[in-house]
Amino acid sequence: MYRLLILMVFFSSCRTYQISKKEPLVKSSPNVLFIMVDDLRPELGCYGASQVISPNIDKLASKAVLFNKAYCNVPVCGASRASILTGILPTLNRFVQYDALAEKDVPKAKTLPQQFKEAGYKTFSIGKVFHSKHDSEQKSWSEPAWRKYQEEEDELNYRLSLDPKTLNHLSKRGRGSIVESPDVDDWQYPDGQTALKTMKKLEILKDSGEPFFLACGFVRPHMPFYAPKKYWNLYNRDSIELADNIFRPKDAPKALHGSGELKNYYLNGMKRNSEEFHRVMKHGYLASVSYTDKLIGDVLSKLEDLNLDKNTIIVLWGDHGWHLGEHNFWGKHNTMNLSLKVPLMIKLPNINKGNTSNAIVESVDLYPTLCELTGVKPPETLQGKSFVKNISNPKLSFREYAYSRFLDGDAITTKEYSFTEYTGKKPGMMLYNLKIDPEENENIANKPENKEVVKQMLELIKLAKKRAIE
Repeated sequence: MYRLLILMVFFSSCRTYQISKKEPLVKSSPNVLFIMVDDLRPELGCYGASQVISPNIDKLASKAVLFNKAYCNVPVCGASRASILTGILPTLNRFVQYDALAEKDVPKAKTLPQQFKEAGYKTFSIGKVFHSKHDSEQKSWSEPAWRKYQEEEDELNYRLSLDPKTLNHLSKRGRGSIVESPDVDDWQYPDGQTALKTMKKLEILKDSGEPFFLACGFVRPHMPFYAPKKYWNLYNRDSIELADNIFRPKDAPKALHGSGELKNYYLNGMKRNSEEFHRVMKHGYLASVSYTDKLIGDVLSKLEDLNLDKNTIIVLWGDHGWHLGEHNFWGKHNTMNLSLKVPLMIKLPNINKGNTSNAIVESVDLYPTLCELTGVKPPETLQGKSFVKNISNPKLSFREYAYSRFLDGDAITTKEYSFTEYTGKKPGMMLYNLKIDPEENENIANKPENKEVVKQMLELIKLAKKRAIE
């Protein structure tokens, strides 16, 4: 096993983190606080989003290595979490949908917390970590996974309403309004309880003397957009900037679609294509982000107050991207860049100056990276690779491309292009030049001048699919 002694060296031209390895004892390994956020795209101040109010995550980013080109391997919550927590890629029959279970799809694989547990760490799950709190529970955690208001259907945790008016009208699926903003304190919703439970757990761990791996998962900004009123009041709805490309991409294949998730909720009489609907929805998303940002700030402040930050690696990760009205899509469930790109930042102990990496990384790369950072031996089943060198020197490149898939679409993202091949009942291809057309407004896969690029992308998909089944 390996141990990393982390030193910081400043140069006048650039900042790099110099990391060296020595043989360690497991007990002296750093703790890990893994913060997972549902449906959070890089719509944060630290990623250049000017509208959103996210001071606590931005503060963390200012002390961390922030990855500008991090991509999930599958843009749906359950499958993305099963993939990152096993370090194994999705396939046509593995990690397919929101209800994917690691223990069902890859029962012999060691989960990330399991690997730490077997290395001598105490491991804990608070909030939404795996999609189902029971997934891989016994082998992964030192005590039963905790989730407030957990019932038979995991989604009930999302939909807890604190405003009686929310249920005055129901959708065809029996769900209430898609938004609510009651005048309640931060702790009334399940995410508030997740923050409180995490802080109490940190207090207990302070004096335990044992290294810990603590995964803390927040639901918001997952739909429906329910958050305390004060977070809605941070924004003037009339001033919120809306997407300027509320139209289907030119020449997009028939297989491309948006998420149907919002159809589950009552839309309060609003028409989906109206400006009113777009303003209410984006307002709700921004308010939900600010609410979760506040709770993350509470957890990080507690970590500092307990002096645990001096020996704790902090990771913040979003499970997939999200559309905020672009192409008239709301949600994930496709392989466009906005659905695949995720926030990712890693804060090392005793390093308090941030940096940014433009290296392409995949979610499955986090498992081996955390193993290398802590000296935990990685299992042989991992299909990602460690990017510790990019934390040490953020200017380095890493992957040539990221591989993602959803249902019948396999996707490749490079620094210049995003490409999807659909092989199901509606075969087709999508190619977007991210340098010329970063909003992916025109599919250029069928243009003769791009024939060679398409050929190269198809070869990369073959290589990626081969990697996924090895």
